[in-house]
Amino acid sequence: MIGEGLHFEQHEIGATFRTLGRTVSETDIVNFVNLFGFTEPLFMDMEYVARESLFKRRAAPGAMTFALSEGLIMQTGLIHGTGMAYLGSEVRVTAPVLEGDTLTVEVEVADKRETKKPDRGIVTYRHRVLNQRGELVLEARVQRMIRRAQR
Repeated sequence: MIGEGLHFEQHEIGATFRTLGRTVSETDIVNFVNLFGFTEPLFMDMEYVARESLFKRRAAPGAMTFALSEGLIMQTGLIHGTGMAYLGSEVRVTAPVLEGDTLTVEVEVADKRETKKPDRGIVTYRHRVLNQRGELVLEARVQRMIRRAQR
């Protein structure tokens, strides 16, 4: 875990970081589904899941997988005090996350560019979310505005 986030200048293209693991529980899925209104039978009706689903157990929405991965990244401290803004992302869900799966995230600094403003830059990260078997379940390209070190 990094104590203070990396400033723009400290981000090196190709540098990689790995998060701790996080096991997804049934309670996590139920809370997320209810909080954000994912009222599909696939997420709420276990009789439907047993009868119709390919997985036969509770699945997490892809949006939840992305949210959990962002939380894991925050725990690294990579952008503590230096992250200024989330600017957007391209996200691709590649496999389901099911109750009991444990997720980790590999974060790679893919690109960085200066801005006209002297106090910040833009960093592009490549996220690879993996389950406990090392299978890719989500990949994303995320851009963030990152504070420069004070001179």
